[in-house]
Amino acid sequence: MSFPRIFSSVALIAGLAAGNAQAAGTPAPQADSHAAFQTQAWGANGRMANAHYAVEQVRFLSQGTEIVGNLLLPSGHAGPRPALAVMGPVGFVKEQSPMQYATRLAREGFVVLVFDPRYHGESAGTPRRLESGAAKTQDLQAALDYLAQRAEVDSAALHLLGICQGVNWAVDAAIADPRVRSVALVAGHYLTPQTALMYLGSEQEIERRAARSQAAEKQFQESGAVDYIPVVSEQPTPPNPDALLKASAVQQFYSRWADRHAFWNFHGLWENRIAMMSEAGIWGHRTDQAMAKLSTPTLMVHADRAASGPDIPRRLFASIPAASKELVWLGQENQMQFYEDPLTLDRVTPELTRFYHARTVRTQ
Repeated sequence: MSFPRIFSSVALIAGLAAGNAQAAGTPAPQADSHAAFQTQAWGANGRMANAHYAVEQVRFLSQGTEIVGNLLLPSGHAGPRPALAVMGPVGFVKEQSPMQYATRLAREGFVVLVFDPRYHGESAGTPRRLESGAAKTQDLQAALDYLAQRAEVDSAALHLLGICQGVNWAVDAAIADPRVRSVALVAGHYLTPQTALMYLGSEQEIERRAARSQAAEKQFQESGAVDYIPVVSEQPTPPNPDALLKASAVQQFYSRWADRHAFWNFHGLWENRIAMMSEAGIWGHRTDQAMAKLSTPTLMVHADRAASGPDIPRRLFASIPAASKELVWLGQENQMQFYEDPLTLDRVTPELTRFYHARTVRTQ
């Protein structure tokens, strides 16, 4: 559907009012109906273009399950291009921070694939909103498979980008897949015992959540029933004690992404819930052990007020055995700025561009 260039204020107000009425009287559609959902007016070819890049809605398989992604193809660059796949924060959809990085990197000449992992957003897979590090690692490898067979991509120049909690699965995929020329880790929420203690407050709370998660997984295996917890509290205060993330700033960022008004379709299909059985795998993950095996060229970008704080990332970086590694420390930027602040993103993008290009093997 296309709108006339001059959209009257009367029509706009009417549309908003109708959407508000619909939102008030109709339950938000669940992601199980993802096949009928459209984030953009893709048209018959599933493609949009501007002066800097074209975007294609693409589908590929990961472990037999359909993944839906957006492939950004840079304009004005001849020959196969270096390419990267992006993994975003916990419970993310591709329209969030991954797309912010993708549009900037496409302008720099990279082919970029952002996608909804299995169980999330427009992608298939059940149970819905399951957070699985193993599945996300497999999805990244499937994304590399897809990129490698595209004519626009230099299959000898494949890279990974992890953002926030996505750094953990980008590290695992880089270790598992020798095709990865380099991996960049931005504002990492590094999953270590120290990080779990930082976020949950006590060993007792870590143990309580792990036990609850394991019981939920046992229930699912026995009956197929899925229990959920919110990603963030439904309102800023008081915080929901069951929420995965309790910080008020995080709640303010994510709460708007659950709106299902048609005007916000470009936000994708984020839901304020994850399967309760996911938590044991989140807080029990040991990316500190994985990083001790990371020989892939690695760029870490962080700041004092980014996730994991200032100390954990520095210790992890020191443990990486890769012969080629760089740490870029921005200063006082906070985690939300790494998601959508254009000034912060425009500081990070040149570092990513420089690092990826320096580790690209030219085949032509």
